[in-house]
Amino acid sequence: MSPRAKARGGIDLGGTKIQTVVVSARSRVLGEARTATPQSGGPKAIAAAMAECLREGAAAAGYETAALTGVGVGSPGEADGSTGTVSGAKNLSGWNGTFALAEALEAALGPKVQVGNDVQVATTAEFKLGAGRPYRSLLGVFWGTGVGGGIVLNGRDWLGRGAAGEIGHVVVKRGGARCPCGNRGCMEAYAGRAAMEAKARRQVKKGRKTVLFDVMEHKGKDRLTSAVWEKAIKQKDDLALELVDRAVKALGAGIASAVNLLDVEAVVLGGGLGVRFGERYGPEIERRMEKNLFAHDNPPAFHVAELGDLGGAIGAALLASS
Repeated sequence: MSPRAKARGGIDLGGTKIQTVVVSARSRVLGEARTATPQSGGPKAIAAAMAECLREGAAAAGYETAALTGVGVGSPGEADGSTGTVSGAKNLSGWNGTFALAEALEAALGPKVQVGNDVQVATTAEFKLGAGRPYRSLLGVFWGTGVGGGIVLNGRDWLGRGAAGEIGHVVVKRGGARCPCGNRGCMEAYAGRAAMEAKARRQVKKGRKTVLFDVMEHKGKDRLTSAVWEKAIKQKDDLALELVDRAVKALGAGIASAVNLLDVEAVVLGGGLGVRFGERYGPEIERRMEKNLFAHDNPPAFHVAELGDLGGAIGAALLASS
C-alpha cells in the first residue's frame, strides 16, 4: 500500500480495555491493537495508554500516527465533540471531573482528534456499516462494564442535549439495587458487568460457592471479564447462571421501555458481553423485550452487532471522516 493512501485512526476506550484500529478511506481495517485500560493514574495515564495503543495499531498497518488524516475517540462519560473534553467517565480510574482528552492525544500523536460517546459511535458504525444498514432508525444497546445506548433517528444520530442514550439508567425496579451511578433500580445495576461482579463478591462473602473467581485467577485477571463469565457458564456455575439470567431479565425490560418511547425499527445488541453472549442469550433478551412491548404485533428487528469487538473503534474512526 502506498504510504500516501489516506488512513484514519479510531480508539475505543472501555472500562477494561482499549481497542484501536487504523482504517482506510472506506473503513476497511488495516491494522489494530488492544491493551488493558489502566486502573490507576487517572485520565493522564489512560490517555498515554490510548496513544501507545494507537501507535501499535498504526505500526501494524504500516503507518506512523503523524501520517493519519485524523483520529476519532469513543469514550465513556459525557464526550463534548466541540471542546474535545470528556467529563464524568465514572467507570474509569479517577475520571470524576473534566479532562481535555483530544488535546492530550493530539500532543502525543500529531493528527487532529475528535471525541464522541463510545456507545453512540459504535451504534453509528452498526448503522452505516453493520447490522443496522437496512434501517433508518436504530437503538444500540451495548452490554459490557456498564450498559450503554446509542440512538439513530431518521438516519441521524440523536444526542439530545449531550447525554441521550443512557439506556443503562432506565429504571427497571423502583427502589431496587444501587447502581454505580448512585441511583437505585437502574438496568445497569442488574446487567452491567461491574455491578454483576460486585453482586457476586457479596454473595461469596455470604458463603455462596462459585468458580467465577477461580477462573479469574487462572486467567490472570483482576476482574470478572466477559471471558471469565463465559467459562463459568460453560461449567454450569449456579451463581454465574443466576446473575446472567438476572441481567437478561433487566435488559429485556429496559430495552422494551426504550422501544415503547422511540418506536425504532431495529435494536442492535453489542458490547463485550453482548457480542460474546449474543447467540446464546440474544433470543431470550428479545423474547423478554417483546413481552413488555406496547405494540406487541409490531416488534422491532433484533440483531447482534455485526462488527464485533472492533465496532467501537471503527465507529470512532468515522468521527475523523466528518
